[in-house]
Amino acid sequence: MRRAIELAARGLGSTSPNPVVGCVITDASGAVVGEGWHQRAGGPHAEVHALHAAGAAAHGGTAYVTLEPCNHTGRTGPCAQALAGAGITRVVYAVSDPNPQASGGGATLRAAGIDTAAGLLADEAEAGNAAWLTSVRLGRPHVTWKYAATLDGRSAAADGSSRWISSAESRADVHRLRAESDAVLVGGGTLRADDPHLAVRGVEGATQPLRIALDTRAALVPTARILDDAAPTLLVVGEDADTRHLPGVELLRLPLHDGRVGVHDLLTPLFRRGVRSVLLEGGPTLAGAFLEAGAVDRVIGYLAPALLGAGPAALADAGIKNISGARRLDITEAVRIGPDLRITAVPVPVTTSTATKEH
Repeated sequence: MRRAIELAARGLGSTSPNPVVGCVITDASGAVVGEGWHQRAGGPHAEVHALHAAGAAAHGGTAYVTLEPCNHTGRTGPCAQALAGAGITRVVYAVSDPNPQASGGGATLRAAGIDTAAGLLADEAEAGNAAWLTSVRLGRPHVTWKYAATLDGRSAAADGSSRWISSAESRADVHRLRAESDAVLVGGGTLRADDPHLAVRGVEGATQPLRIALDTRAALVPTARILDDAAPTLLVVGEDADTRHLPGVELLRLPLHDGRVGVHDLLTPLFRRGVRSVLLEGGPTLAGAFLEAGAVDRVIGYLAPALLGAGPAALADAGIKNISGARRLDITEAVRIGPDLRITAVPVPVTTSTATKEH
């Protein structure tokens, strides 16, 4: 199963709006005879690739799959039936499918007389498929907030300069994060200060993410780097914004609340267009708005071994008034990236008991 989880990760960034899935098939003696992963939306699923690799050796064997085999016919056929038809006698999957349109594969397998078990390495498989699982369960894209800061938490110097806080190695790693995401999002402040490009560079075979610029007054100039043809771009503006100077730019007009776009007002239409994962690269104000809205599912911080002492903090107001309201995180990884430290963390679920302890 752990090998199947590794295989599933190869599909990150290319399978949306479908999940990433890996499959390993062993023969009757337990030897691996087939491997596969879901490579692209609309293409064969992981089980089909693995069955093709295994051939006749799959008969009487076991399939290890990271997600419950699907039970419906969409652009491809139901994998539960494919496994049964190949003579697989045992199926072990990590995570049950929460999508009501595709779930029920386990029951179909059991009805066919196939020994079926669920839950093996479920936590690891969930982590690897977090974006898709979050989007299905919550009906909105999974959001990763990425930031770079000094050890004293500054995202820029006092004069506003911020290039480059993090190392070249960290910046290259961010391109990997972009390649694994459906969309990259920045706000108006970042647009004006940095003129970001946001396309993926240096990642072979990468699918370019949708570049989203949140610019309520449509102040973007036509020569902005984000408007080139390196990747698709969506400009999010207020309902009454004058965009006549931006002909041909795809627009999403949204209502404003106190001059700002509501976080969920934005995430809902993105979900409808098939966006399942968003990399939030905006500045501290946009990050604070997303955190206050409860729409940050993962935090990735690149901490540079440097001190500034003054300048904007990495995170602005997030509606937290006292220490008891601090958004607690669970650190899932801490690794060196060049001279920097990359920390990955996910929010700790807020429970009644946790809130009581904090008070």
